[in-house]
Amino acid sequence: MSNMTAAASGRQGRRIGVNRRTKTIIFAALILMVILGVYLSGAFLSDDLIQADFSKKALKPSLEHPFGTDLLGRDMLVRTIKGLSVSISVGMIASSVSAVIALFVGVAAATGRSWLDHFINWLIDLVMGIPHTVLLILISFACGKGLKGVLIGVAVTHWTGLARIIRSEVLQIRSQQYIGVSKKLGHSSWWITVHHILPHMVPQFIIGLILLFPHAIMHESGLTFLGFGLSPEQPAIGIILSESMKYLSSGMWWLAFFPGLMLVIIVLLFDRLGENMKKILDPYSAHE
Repeated sequence: MSNMTAAASGRQGRRIGVNRRTKTIIFAALILMVILGVYLSGAFLSDDLIQADFSKKALKPSLEHPFGTDLLGRDMLVRTIKGLSVSISVGMIASSVSAVIALFVGVAAATGRSWLDHFINWLIDLVMGIPHTVLLILISFACGKGLKGVLIGVAVTHWTGLARIIRSEVLQIRSQQYIGVSKKLGHSSWWITVHHILPHMVPQFIIGLILLFPHAIMHESGLTFLGFGLSPEQPAIGIILSESMKYLSSGMWWLAFFPGLMLVIIVLLFDRLGENMKKILDPYSAHE
């Protein structure tokens, strides 16, 4: 009787686990659809929709213009969506480059010689020891600011945390018994890295890549807001927020409120997407 009860409890537990996993996958897919919808909307909206129209300047939010208009009569909803699309593009490219750097650096530190491991750890400590915003500004300024400066600045400063995680995971995998068996069979370190270590890094790489997105987007917007990022001709969120600061004292609150709110929402969506992907891909958190 007790065995039957235990079996029934096990089946019920598995059903609950499957239901939770299904809900997590659906929730992650919905978040991804929303993010893709915002990105594609901004990418395909015509620039004619944000042309200056002085007959509609400084209008408050209404049904015709839900986010209001700016001092040039441009629709703030369209400008915000196009700005978010630019931020997502920058975040996607910079995060991908940064995640690839973290993967190679982390694997090299864990599988290379001890001097290489010490050097990489020293480099990580050096990068993390410099105030992040200061380092971003210096790199962006040195690279000529603009889109290129932002991409390089964000890409070369966001890999450290993920590199440490990957290094620790690789060290743990190298201590497994099957790695020792593979070495005794005559396989080289490169063969073991490619066939045994890198496949185990795929979940960590994907999760780390997604969780880098919100940081990249926020730092791109911050750099642009401070004047070290994208050029004023581009409809970036940082530029919109920077311009709106001049008019807050005159009561035009909508110029900063709606773009700032949408930026926070996109960042939170990326963060939730990363957390849900972690539950789906990471076996250590699959039970959560």
